[in-house]
Amino acid sequence: MKKIFFVTGATSGFGKSISEKLISEGHIVIGCGRRSERLNNMRQQLGSNFHPLAFDIQSKAAIKEAINSLPAELQRVDVLVNNAGLAKGLAKAHEADISDWEQMINTNINGLVYVTHQLLPSMVERNQGMVINIGSIAGNWPYPGGNVYGATKAFVRQFSLNLRADLAGSKVRVSNIEPGLCGDTEFSHVRFSGDESKVKAIYDKVDFITPEDIANVISWIASQPEHVNINSIEIMPVAQSFSALQVSRKTEN
Repeated sequence: MKKIFFVTGATSGFGKSISEKLISEGHIVIGCGRRSERLNNMRQQLGSNFHPLAFDIQSKAAIKEAINSLPAELQRVDVLVNNAGLAKGLAKAHEADISDWEQMINTNINGLVYVTHQLLPSMVERNQGMVINIGSIAGNWPYPGGNVYGATKAFVRQFSLNLRADLAGSKVRVSNIEPGLCGDTEFSHVRFSGDESKVKAIYDKVDFITPEDIANVISWIASQPEHVNINSIEIMPVAQSFSALQVSRKTEN
C-alpha cells in the first residue's frame, strides 16, 4: 500500500538512503533539508514521487511555514521519519564549545519536537500514522566526549516512549531506532569539522553498518501490520560491542 513519508535530513546519509529505498517501493516521500540544490537533484534522480521541502530544522517558524505550504494531497502524512541530527565535537564537557552544544540541542531535540508537534495532530485525528525517530546507542551507552550528543539521543529515546504512552488507545505508532557505528555518511565529517585523519581513524578496518541497513529497517518497521508497534531497535555492526567500565586508579606519590 502506497504511503506518504515525511523524511527530515533527506539530503545525505541515512535520510538519502531512506528516501531512495521508499521511492523504490512505490511510496511518496516528502524529503526535507536545508540544502535545496541537493533536494532538487534528488527530485530529478528519484522522480515525481519525491517532493523536496527545504527549511532549517532549527527554526520552528520555518518548519510550520514549509509544512503548511504542502499541497492538500500531501498534508496527510502517514509516516514521519525524524532523521535529521548531528554530533559536533568530541571534547570533554569542561573543554567543549557551547555553540556546538547549542547546535546539537537545537537540531536533535528542538527540530525533532517541532516537526513532530506539527504533524502528530493530523495522525491522531485520523487515528492512523507512525512516527519513527532516529536515536543512537549513544543515548544508552555513555562514552567520554559524548556528553551533550548522548544526552540529546537519550531525550529522543524517552520522548519516543512517552509519545507511546500519550497515544495509548489510538492506532498511531511510535518507534525509535538506535544505530551504532555507521559509515558512508557525513556524521563524522561534521563531528570532526572535516578532519579526514580523525574520520578515517573511526572507520579504519571496520565493517560498519551502512545507511542502506538503516533504510531497510525503516522499510520493515513501516510494513508491519497495524496491530504491531516496534518500540525500539538497537543496531550495531558485529565488529562493535561493549567494553568494561572506566576505573580511575590512584597514582603513587
